Amino acid sequence: MFLHRIKVLTLAGFTVWIDASWLILAALLTWTLALGEFPRIVPNLSTATYWWMGLAGAVGLFISIVLHELTHALIARRYAMPITGITLFIFGGVAELHKEPTSAKAEFLMAIGGPITSMVLGTILLAVAAAGQEALSPAAFGVVDYLGDLNWILALFNLIPAFPLDGGRVLRAGLWGWMNDFGRATHIAAGAGEFFGIAMILYGILEFATGNPIAGIWLSFIGLFLHGAAGAARRDLAIRRTFAGLPVSVLMQRNPIGVAPDLSIADLIEQYFYRYYFKAFPVLRDRELVGCIMAKDVRDLPPGDRTRIRVADVMHPCSSEIIVPPDLEALDALVKMQSGQHSRLLVVEQGRLRGILALSDMLQYLSLKQELDRTIQDSSLGASGTQGTSRTGPADAARPSQAAP
Repeated sequence: MFLHRIKVLTLAGFTVWIDASWLILAALLTWTLALGEFPRIVPNLSTATYWWMGLAGAVGLFISIVLHELTHALIARRYAMPITGITLFIFGGVAELHKEPTSAKAEFLMAIGGPITSMVLGTILLAVAAAGQEALSPAAFGVVDYLGDLNWILALFNLIPAFPLDGGRVLRAGLWGWMNDFGRATHIAAGAGEFFGIAMILYGILEFATGNPIAGIWLSFIGLFLHGAAGAARRDLAIRRTFAGLPVSVLMQRNPIGVAPDLSIADLIEQYFYRYYFKAFPVLRDRELVGCIMAKDVRDLPPGDRTRIRVADVMHPCSSEIIVPPDLEALDALVKMQSGQHSRLLVVEQGRLRGILALSDMLQYLSLKQELDRTIQDSSLGASGTQGTSRTGPADAARPSQAAP
């Protein structure tokens, strides 16, 4: 999801990242505050002061979002939901949860914690601004008062019952507790998120058409993001339900292609890199994994030396990031692929290579399973309708279809 991230700090054991897109938001916010918002709130200050205030507002937003997401992360950790990090991007922040919530209660508490933190922080800042209006400088008052309002806006917007906003997660928790069906609750909450996203897009178009282009563009962008994220929640659910509990050994390629350590680099290039198009190969001695070799390891070797130099001379130990045991859950392996941006993992047991787990194979399995499940479901519904009509009559024929969902 995040391709260009900058590590900022580690807080309470969580790594905080800034996505490159958030830098765009920070620049736009600083510009908007310095040229528009702060001159309106606190007039008659110098241009340099307004720019410093704009920068302080952007930094304050950064701190506010980090505290908001840190509350999510701390509550998630309390309920055994591992958070891999906190990332700020152009539309806000996200605590990266790679597993389903453990219960409806845990989901509710994790979701509501962020808005409550924003409300508390906003209240404190507004109280400081009100109590210290005479003692604070006009610039400091303007920044503190603005950040107080901004935190309340952040809290109230996040409470909208549209997934993936916090309010949408609260909605999913309530539906989950009521229906005892996480999948159905996710579909409903995601549907609300998609509807709200479309509504924001339409409202943004209206704002643009009525002479407010900047607000219209931002509303439309946020609506597109929410609509896309809600749809992604449906796909994420399908992925989790497909791969949860499924061992890597079921999906791995059982006859992996490896190279011998005494193979020349020239033969490696001609017989393996140019033949199979992989950028890396495991190095095997009697099926035992002894190392890995990549295209970048051999690309700078002089052509005249490639017949003399052997794989064993340039290979290196395989990183633990690409090694998994055969009994590992496929969902955990997928998370490992995503976090390390790897498309292939080595399945190793007691030092011996048992297979290769490829992302392309996992996606093909997912697509095939979804297609077959839809076919089976459609067949079941059709059979139910046919049986009901033939056995009873028009009045009773509706009963099987009502029970089908």
